[in-house]
Amino acid sequence: MTATQDEVLGYFDTLSNWGRWGDDDQLGTLNHITDEVRLAAARSVRHGRSVSCAWEVAGPQELERSTTTCPCAADMPGAEHMPSPTFRNDRRWGFSTERLALTFHGNTITHLDSPCHIFWDGLTYNGRPHTLVSPETGSSWAAVTAAANGIVTRGVLLDIAAVHDVPRLAPAQPVVPADLEAAEQRQGVRVRPGDAVLLRTGHGRTRHESGPSTGFTQSGWHASCLPWLHERSAALIGADTPQDVQPSGYPDILMPVHSVALVAMGLWLLDNCDLEACAETAAELGQWDFQLAVAPIRFAGTSGSPVNPIATF
Repeated sequence: MTATQDEVLGYFDTLSNWGRWGDDDQLGTLNHITDEVRLAAARSVRHGRSVSCAWEVAGPQELERSTTTCPCAADMPGAEHMPSPTFRNDRRWGFSTERLALTFHGNTITHLDSPCHIFWDGLTYNGRPHTLVSPETGSSWAAVTAAANGIVTRGVLLDIAAVHDVPRLAPAQPVVPADLEAAEQRQGVRVRPGDAVLLRTGHGRTRHESGPSTGFTQSGWHASCLPWLHERSAALIGADTPQDVQPSGYPDILMPVHSVALVAMGLWLLDNCDLEACAETAAELGQWDFQLAVAPIRFAGTSGSPVNPIATF
C-alpha cells in the first residue's frame, strides 16, 4: 500500500530533521556519516576495483564549449605570435583550454542536489527562508559548499530491476519499500546508518541503447520510501533516474521525494547516475556494498554540482 497525499504532506513534519543537529546545521543527513562510518566504508573495499557511476557530459544539449587562449600565454616568449590556443606545428610546446558552461539540474547530467535546491512553503532545510537564495549571489544557506570536504561513505546498490527479473522497470513504475527489502534479501545486504543508497531501475540500460529521454515519465523512488530511508538513517540517495517516479501520483506535489528529502530531511540527492557498470561489477563479485566517494565542485552558493561518484569494491 502506498501513502496518500495527506500522509505524504505529513512527512514534512513526521520526517523532519530540523533542529536535530542544531539550528545552524546545513549538512542534514550527511551528519550520519561519522568517522566510524567512513572507516567501516573503507573496510568495504575488498577487491580494489573502482567504477564510475556518472554519465559522460557531452553534446550541445548538455555542454556549451568554446576555445580560449590560455591565461599563461601572455607570459610566454613569442606569445604575440600565438593567436591560436591549439598546438602549433612550428613549436615544440602547445596547449588547449576550454571555457565550459552547463546546466546540470535536469534529467541527463549526473549531479548532486544540496538542500537549498528546493523550497516548500517558502522555506528551505532547517526552517530558513527562501530569500537566503539570491539570483545574483546564490544561496548563503545549505549550498553545495556545505559538503566541501566530500562525501565518503558506504554505498549500497539495490537492483530493483533484477528483483522484478526485467531488464528495466516500466516507465512510471514506482519503487516501494517492499522492493527495497526484496533487493536486500536477494543481495544479502542491509542498509545501515550513514549509507548512500543507490537505486537501479534499469533506466541506464535504456539510455545506453537509445540515448537520454526527453519526456518526464520515469520509474523511480515512490514517496512511501521516505519513512524507510528515515528509519534506516540513510545519508544520501541516488538513482539512475532523476529520483522521483513520474507522474508522482499526487496532484499537489510534483516531486515529493525531492521536496520532503531536501526540505524536511536534509537528505542529499544524486540524480541521473549511470549504475550499469556498478551493477555488473557487483553481480560479478557478489558484493553489493562498496566505498562511495562523491566530491562536489566548490561552486560558491550553488544548489548542487556535477559529480563523478566513484564506487570502489
